[in-house]
Amino acid sequence: MSEAAARVLSVNVGRERLVPWRGRMVPTGIYKEPVAGRVAVRDDKVEGDDVAVLRVHGGWSKAVYAYPAEHYAFWRREFPERELPWGTFGENLTIEGLLENDVTVGEQLHIGSAELAVTDPRLPCFKLGIKFGRTDILKRFQQSGRTGFYLAIATPGDIGAGDSIERRGRREGARTIADLVRAASAG
Repeated sequence: MSEAAARVLSVNVGRERLVPWRGRMVPTGIYKEPVAGRVAVRDDKVEGDDVAVLRVHGGWSKAVYAYPAEHYAFWRREFPERELPWGTFGENLTIEGLLENDVTVGEQLHIGSAELAVTDPRLPCFKLGIKFGRTDILKRFQQSGRTGFYLAIATPGDIGAGDSIERRGRREGARTIADLVRAASAG
């Protein structure tokens, strides 16, 4: 798919909830669902979305989580018994046309009226295992290289499903998200 065709398929948000884990209740915001209309991205968050543990997710450098829709086919083959609607992996933006090996750290993505900067890959935490009901998803997720990536909000604005994604500021030779995932998996 060409860069010009990169776009947002779904904007997903979720409220914090408590879920059982190892005999106790833990907070999570991983249960996200698509929303209609435009959603504001401001400061360090997506409007209407909760992040339960800011030390791991959220905050300035991880304000928005983008996940390529192209990966859903792989996961549907891996887990044919599961329904996997957009937002399943806890992403705020289900996108198409940009994969981990396409985007570089520091690159700017203009989406809707917002400007977002690529910062980090998403390395899974135990809450993805809770959501899937299996701990092996953590290792499988990271080893697959299908992690998606975090975005910082450089310029606040509004984003909606159907918005195109315009890339700006890509530096030749810069590390891609895929490079960082491979490094994390090796270490």
